[in-house]
Amino acid sequence: MTAVADRITGLAAALRAHGVRIGTGETVDAARAVEALGLADRELLREGLAATLLHGPGQRALFDAVFDLYFPRGIGGPEDAPRDRETLRDRLAEALAADDRALMARLAAEAVDGLGGYGSSPASDGWSAYQTLDRLRPQTLLARVRADIRGRAGGPGAGFADRLLDDEIRHRIEEFRRLVGAEARRRVAERRGRDEIARRAVRPTADRVDFLIADRDQLTELRRAVQPLARKLATRLAARRRRAARGTIDLRRTLRSSLSTGGVPMRPVLRRRRPVRPELVLLCDVSGSVSGFSDFTMLLVQALHDQFGKVRVFAFVNRLDEVTGLLGHGRADPDGLSARIRAEAVLTGWHGSSDYGVALGEFTERYGAAVGPRTTVFVLGDARTNMSDPNLPAVRELARRARRVHWLNPEPRDRWGTGDSAAPAYAELVRMHECRTARQLSALVAGLLPV
Repeated sequence: MTAVADRITGLAAALRAHGVRIGTGETVDAARAVEALGLADRELLREGLAATLLHGPGQRALFDAVFDLYFPRGIGGPEDAPRDRETLRDRLAEALAADDRALMARLAAEAVDGLGGYGSSPASDGWSAYQTLDRLRPQTLLARVRADIRGRAGGPGAGFADRLLDDEIRHRIEEFRRLVGAEARRRVAERRGRDEIARRAVRPTADRVDFLIADRDQLTELRRAVQPLARKLATRLAARRRRAARGTIDLRRTLRSSLSTGGVPMRPVLRRRRPVRPELVLLCDVSGSVSGFSDFTMLLVQALHDQFGKVRVFAFVNRLDEVTGLLGHGRADPDGLSARIRAEAVLTGWHGSSDYGVALGEFTERYGAAVGPRTTVFVLGDARTNMSDPNLPAVRELARRARRVHWLNPEPRDRWGTGDSAAPAYAELVRMHECRTARQLSALVAGLLPV
């Protein structure tokens, strides 16, 4: 039982290292779930532990990957695993057509063992999910699996039915890819230790992935999380606004009121605040890998639109254009935001590289009236100027006009000032914050947005 307890605490610690809030109570509940469910049914155990340890569906993919390390399907590799690629592909096509999850799991183990090994010595040997999938190429089996399913059902399919079937087959192939990834991690963990692999090789939740290296699926997941995150931030901002509305102590009126008590200030008098919704301006670099960071931030701020008196959003590469209307309520799906901005806004001139100096100068010249004493400005970008003039006077003028200016930089702080980065120069004029993940962004927004 001690070994099981160690696995439960190890699982909880690994999830906690990835940002899942797990305290003593959740860990005790997990132990009680194991005691009640037993270890015979692995999938039942998985669901029981997920119910006791997780706080939302967004953490489920992370949990499944970590669970597979601490409660693996087996130990070691399969006996007499075939190493013939075509044989594995034939069997995999049959498993996909039949939607046989148990067979798919066995084939994932055989594929990793037969196709995923690398290295030439016991100290360096390992298993690679990427290598396994690159050699097996399960995505190319779609047409064969579709024909097999159609043959079993009898008769040709209609166009719409074929599209639905293709989506289902792709879902099954993606599940097989997940099984291969879990099997490769399990095999490596047996050699290097579960704790290390759980920390280094498990894909983090989308809100902890660096914007600059997030893939398309992770960015899509982040866009889906915009509305729930906005509701949470709106609640925090409303609470801050209520606290701020109480005002500060009016010393003169407090002392005058204390005359009735012999000069002892028994009842402090507060200055009345006139709540005014602040104005917000966003200047967003939408070039290259920075575009995912800017897109997510624009969508988040638009979702918080009701918290401000006015919100104006500007996008730039080396030319700047207002895109506030492209984020308006009722517009197209947020996944198409980048395409809309690039299609309808003028963002580039005679070249396609980012130029902060020209874009910031254009903003102060054309849209300077958008910034006033009630305006907070957020600049989003990595501050890499491609060796062009950073135009510090434009930033200085922006800081003079605005109530506050904050620069959110998605690059790690230790890279500021390297290569063509003008971050240190800009940071001398405005406050620059490292903002690499959605989690960091939400914390900054909650703390920096004016009330």
